[in-house]
Amino acid sequence: MAGHTENEITIAAPVDLVWDMTNDLERWPELFSEYASCEVLSRDGDTVTFRLTMHPDENGKVWSWVSERVADREKLIVRARRIETGPFAYMNIVWEYEETPDGTRMHWTQDFEMKPDAPVDDAWMTENINRNSPIQMALIRDRVEAACTTH
Repeated sequence: MAGHTENEITIAAPVDLVWDMTNDLERWPELFSEYASCEVLSRDGDTVTFRLTMHPDENGKVWSWVSERVADREKLIVRARRIETGPFAYMNIVWEYEETPDGTRMHWTQDFEMKPDAPVDDAWMTENINRNSPIQMALIRDRVEAACTTH
């Protein structure tokens, strides 16, 4: 079985600002509360390979992995996948942006499957992502909207 999640939020800011801030990977530790660091390993056109490192979990374990993002600014879509999959058999994420009368709608779709020997199963991870994504999206919204008022 595989996991699938979809979460979205509307940010009261122009799409250009939302796009620029959410695709500035080096600043992700300032946008997300869960990331301790984001190190860009390579850039090739619209493709970025990077290492994300999380803050220690409740057991003191630090999770880190390498992902690749391909941004299509014209279509307002970013496709990402984990290269170092860790406990995942695979993890694919699509970020979609849409201009709306209320600002910019940001939609995340995550498709994944946990490895058989992973410490959690697909259902647990689906619940975890659906619990955490709205929290992270609200932080991003608040930080982008605050930047919007200072521009």
